[in-house]
Amino acid sequence: MEANRHKYAADLSSIKEAHERIKAYIHETPVLTSESLNSISGRSLFFKCECFQKGGAFKFRGACNAVLSLDTEQAAKGVVTHSSGNHAAALSLAAKIQGIPAYIVVPKGAPKCKVDNVVRYGGNVIWSEATMSSREEVASRVLQETGSVLIHPYNDGRIISGQGTIALELLEKIQEIDTIIVPISGGGLISGVALAAKSIKPSIRIIAAEPKGADDAAQSKVAGRIITLPVTNTIADGLRASLGELTWPVVRDLVDDVVVVEDGEIIEAMRMCYEMLKVSVEPSGAIGLAAVLSTSFRSNPCWKDCKNIGIVLSGELEQRDSLSFKKLSFITELKKRKQCVVRFLVNISLPSFQFV
Repeated sequence: MEANRHKYAADLSSIKEAHERIKAYIHETPVLTSESLNSISGRSLFFKCECFQKGGAFKFRGACNAVLSLDTEQAAKGVVTHSSGNHAAALSLAAKIQGIPAYIVVPKGAPKCKVDNVVRYGGNVIWSEATMSSREEVASRVLQETGSVLIHPYNDGRIISGQGTIALELLEKIQEIDTIIVPISGGGLISGVALAAKSIKPSIRIIAAEPKGADDAAQSKVAGRIITLPVTNTIADGLRASLGELTWPVVRDLVDDVVVVEDGEIIEAMRMCYEMLKVSVEPSGAIGLAAVLSTSFRSNPCWKDCKNIGIVLSGELEQRDSLSFKKLSFITELKKRKQCVVRFLVNISLPSFQFV
């Protein structure tokens, strides 16, 4: 692996350097276990709880590493990104800690709870239209006006290196892990985890977990090239991005499989996390457990030897006091059966789901 260190946007060395750089600012999140979930799955499961990370998600690791990697002149001009999710809040918080400006381009219609987090952490919210072209156009204008540095949510070696620190901590604490299951969207998280874990333990399996309604990574693996979906439709709104030019080579070469699950399975996994682990995780964060418990994973003979599995719980569920798994299950079933065309704005922070 290290012989191919220049093949990818990050490597074990850059990930270790990132950990040294950010460890004074991040939480070394706990690893939780549950005998009940072990019994249900028939395996030993180890949950890396990034839902307890600063900012509520793993994103702070990469954002913190990117901000701390800037030189003095770059930092003085600040950072910019376009995001409606956890990366926006994470970058705002990282910039606040360093005392530099953060310009966050947010598409209209973004979940209020996510925008509130950006504002809480001191980010300067700049609105764009909901389209990706508008987001990129506004971000480009901000770059020209401010001279700030663009920090992409996942297609950035500094981000990938920061996210890879999760694997360093997990494998140092639980050395018997033979498999790690990671949510996949743009690929920054799983790229960092795969690069670190495969370098430390070449025999380890890295498996991506992806929702059926946004299964571009699974399709990309089959096609051998990046597949971009024209439309995504999943409750896991944090897993709708497409793979980037820096993350795809890692996913192509080092991710052993992609397990695709239905929204209903994700909701059930959320419930189990809440009831058995006593942890509230967003749909994108619960998908790893959903994958482990899925029929496609459990019946696949390729994975029968996966006995000690690390699962990354990537982000917390907000407004947890209004959580209703029954309401979510009903909405998902209704949508699946296509009994009618509906739009639901659910008063829980999963967040402001819209099904059309």
